[in-house]
Amino acid sequence: MSKPVVAVVGRPNVGKSTLFNALAGERISIVKDTPGVTRDRIYAEVSWLHMTFTLIDTGGIEPESKDIILSQMREQAQIAIDTADVIIFMTDVRQGLVDADSKVADMLRRSGKPVVLVVNKVDSFEKYMTDVYEFYNLGIGDPIPVSSASRLGIGDMLDEVARHFPEHAEAEEEDERPKVAVVGKPNVGKSSLINHLLGEERVIVSEIAGTTRDAIDTEITWQDREYVFIDTAGLRRKSKIKEELERFSIIRAVTAVERADVVVVVIDATEGVTEQDAKIAGIAHERGKGIIIAVNKWDAIEKDDKTIYKHTDRIRQVLSFMPYAEILFISAKTGQRTRKLFDMIDVVLENNSMRVATGVLNEIMTEAVAMQQPPSDKGKRLKLFYMTQVAVKPPTFVIFVNDKELMHFSYTRYLENRIREAFGFQGTSLKFIIRERKEG
Repeated sequence: MSKPVVAVVGRPNVGKSTLFNALAGERISIVKDTPGVTRDRIYAEVSWLHMTFTLIDTGGIEPESKDIILSQMREQAQIAIDTADVIIFMTDVRQGLVDADSKVADMLRRSGKPVVLVVNKVDSFEKYMTDVYEFYNLGIGDPIPVSSASRLGIGDMLDEVARHFPEHAEAEEEDERPKVAVVGKPNVGKSSLINHLLGEERVIVSEIAGTTRDAIDTEITWQDREYVFIDTAGLRRKSKIKEELERFSIIRAVTAVERADVVVVVIDATEGVTEQDAKIAGIAHERGKGIIIAVNKWDAIEKDDKTIYKHTDRIRQVLSFMPYAEILFISAKTGQRTRKLFDMIDVVLENNSMRVATGVLNEIMTEAVAMQQPPSDKGKRLKLFYMTQVAVKPPTFVIFVNDKELMHFSYTRYLENRIREAFGFQGTSLKFIIRERKEG
């Protein structure tokens, strides 16, 4: 079941990142009084009551003139409209209702998507409520007064947002076919790869970055098994600003990854692995999905007997946080090794859903402890009592110990490596939860 997606849209400097950080519960977006400083993490998982949703911060824009700000705001809001189930439209009570707000409101109204109108920086309801009423003029529903900085009115806003969540999630759950998201920077060959696997030109392929208009689901049958490939969309038109192009490709990746069982991260062999690739791969890693790195355009590389090792080392270096990821060198243009992708997807799917018996896990743990003594601090040594697997997709293990503080990250990694030595788990991350238990 895919989580609902909520996007925060609004002019620069109305407090979108402050709201985003308040909801995400940690300082993820950079907050600064300069329009356009949101550069980094722009998505987070948010829980409210019994629901969880993905929140996207669409970021501010550095305006040069009135015309440019409006065209860029249109582009930004359009991305939010395309990908979100619900849109939070944020305005600023202190700046009042401005012409740009009305322009965005018109666009949101035409989209047919549910919009929650939020008026920010209302630090005192008594003082500002008459100014809040001005926003009724936008004609997109009741304005909800909030203060992102003081966290006032956030609950009422979230209640309204949750009211609009789609109810079709159960129907989607019944679809047992493996879902494969194909993600990567614009113009690395995502659509070409899907077309090659499909054997027909279904997805528009062009040299212009971002020609895929929408996230497209393509059904592909291979050896009597059906797969659903999710191609992540690019932009409506080529962006003038590189950061925006990168931001939008990440927004697309978040929503596709959320729905997928396995994520194929496509990297351009001619460019090599980049920081942007690491960001996109990191989304899949954090969500605990099965991961395959497909290095495309391999036909365009001059090779000797060391080329493949050099590329592999470089990828492992940049993507060091996911050493388990499978790597495949392909060419969507010539078809080189593209069929191998299906075998790899099947292996990764199996590993992502693998269960290990508790007895076997505890044998591995006992042996690991005997070979490398657990850490100690101030005379107190870590004791491991018991380990059991509690979930799949990703495989999740709970380890019961005498003191959580003594369970260093490095020792958890050591245990993970022992489990991987025994069972492989290629292509999937493993999650560990440490619980304290009293001795005896």
